[in-house]
Amino acid sequence: MTVFFIGAGPGDPELITVKGQRLLRSCPVILYAGSLVPPAVLDGNRAEAVVNTADLDLDEIVTLLDEAHRKGQDVARVHSGDPSLYGAVGEQIRRLRELAIPYEIVPGVTATAACAAALGCELTLPDISQTLILTRYATKTTMPEGEQLADLARHRATMAIHLGVRHLARIVDELQPHYGADCPIAVIYRASWPDEERVTGTLADIVGKVQSTNIERTALILVGRVLSAEGFSESTLYAKAGG
Repeated sequence: MTVFFIGAGPGDPELITVKGQRLLRSCPVILYAGSLVPPAVLDGNRAEAVVNTADLDLDEIVTLLDEAHRKGQDVARVHSGDPSLYGAVGEQIRRLRELAIPYEIVPGVTATAACAAALGCELTLPDISQTLILTRYATKTTMPEGEQLADLARHRATMAIHLGVRHLARIVDELQPHYGADCPIAVIYRASWPDEERVTGTLADIVGKVQSTNIERTALILVGRVLSAEGFSESTLYAKAGG
């Protein structure tokens, strides 16, 4: 028996991996992360038990995993995006190790990748930014020393900020001294879902633009010069031989 932590992708049910879809259709037990995973992702399953874990605590989830293990049943534990990023799988894995329950992680398409696709841009460009920082905004849970937003902003790299749209004004205040008021920024709500919404602007005007929408959560913030870059060098990847 194995617990498969499956990345369901950002929302579009076609963005789950082939392996993830195969496991979803073969595992007898499915535990999925509530409203973050579209019901269509679960289409075609033949599971004996399908459980929405949105209202369950860690102990209750682990109890279900342990019960399946004792029955010799594989479990599809479905998370949005990729399980390795803000998926809260670390604490589940720790419990599984304590119980000697085998597990496997099946990667998924990240929200950051879906947002870049929605904007039609590349997040790393020669001479503009060759680094992508994925982080979140510190609210209830503190950030480790050296990982405050202002510390990361000093690099002026492309940045993807999770869980921060409700604090957009404060985020802009921390980013602007390092990126400049004219730096492009985008807020993408539910990337790849049918109700996806994109708001683009600069650090100078993005707060007002987002305030005129109903976006309050489930949104990713992307910031960096790559979002509107034109004057960048071509990479050597497709350069003519001897050129």
